[in-house]
Amino acid sequence: MIRLYHGSNMKVDVPDLAHSKPFKDFGSGFYLSADKQQAWDMASQKVSQTREGKAEVTEFLFDEAVMLSEDLKTLSFPDYCEEWAQFVLANRNRKLKHPIHDYDIVYGPIADDGVTYQLRRYEGGVISLSRLVEELKFTKGITFQYFFGTDRALKHLKRP
Repeated sequence: MIRLYHGSNMKVDVPDLAHSKPFKDFGSGFYLSADKQQAWDMASQKVSQTREGKAEVTEFLFDEAVMLSEDLKTLSFPDYCEEWAQFVLANRNRKLKHPIHDYDIVYGPIADDGVTYQLRRYEGGVISLSRLVEELKFTKGITFQYFFGTDRALKHLKRP
């Protein structure tokens, strides 16, 4: 079991996909990090954006072995790569029909905050796909996120 953290402007005892925002790195879903500081940073950012609530980090336990089972459809990006950048691009593209995938859980790097600007540059032919990968690397160093996109996946998160 690993500890995962969700940062928000409120405590989240029971994850609810109804509150998920579209057009995020891996789509509309519930996001967590194994890095508690990253979760605090996301919580602070959420408070700053919404000007509501207070920064809260909720802890969950997750058995990563589930990602290897046939019960769930999962996708993992162990590092920044072109396939990851294309996946982020598609999930953030408002012109495409969403959701663009049916994965229960996706694991991979977090894109840098300037993602929208960089994606527009790539779509406009200003930068190449390999340059996009470099531009999307998180400036604070590689940090990974877990995306839970279905109720079936959320059932595998437990509160300590």
